Amino acid sequence: MMLKLIAAQDHQPPADGDARAVALPNDADALALPLDGVDRVDLHFPNFTDGRAFSQAFLLRRRRGFAGEIRATGDVLIDQLVQMQRTGFSSAVLREGVDAADAQRQFALFPGFYQGDAVQPQPHFAKAA
Repeated sequence: MMLKLIAAQDHQPPADGDARAVALPNDADALALPLDGVDRVDLHFPNFTDGRAFSQAFLLRRRRGFAGEIRATGDVLIDQLVQMQRTGFSSAVLREGVDAADAQRQFALFPGFYQGDAVQPQPHFAKAA
């Protein structure tokens, strides 16, 4: 699953009353979120030092088995995109002024990983065996 990059001007936050898209606050328990009928969960990075959304994404993807879109919003830095993908995010809203080509190049820097993650739970050695 490749992380989809969204320009800031193309992002629409969840509309009031639309149960298909949910914006989960950083201090909310991802394990308690009702997921019936939910297609998209927006997780917010208020600043680059606040990584609670990484944990929320991992819990939604691995523990809850959520198969819909998990979108990163807020202070999304391009050097965090690879980790976002590995923890279960399926899309990220780039900050205003960020070049999508620069962001996309981050994925070429790390072609593979030894340990498993939210997307590929098996470690490399188990897949090779």
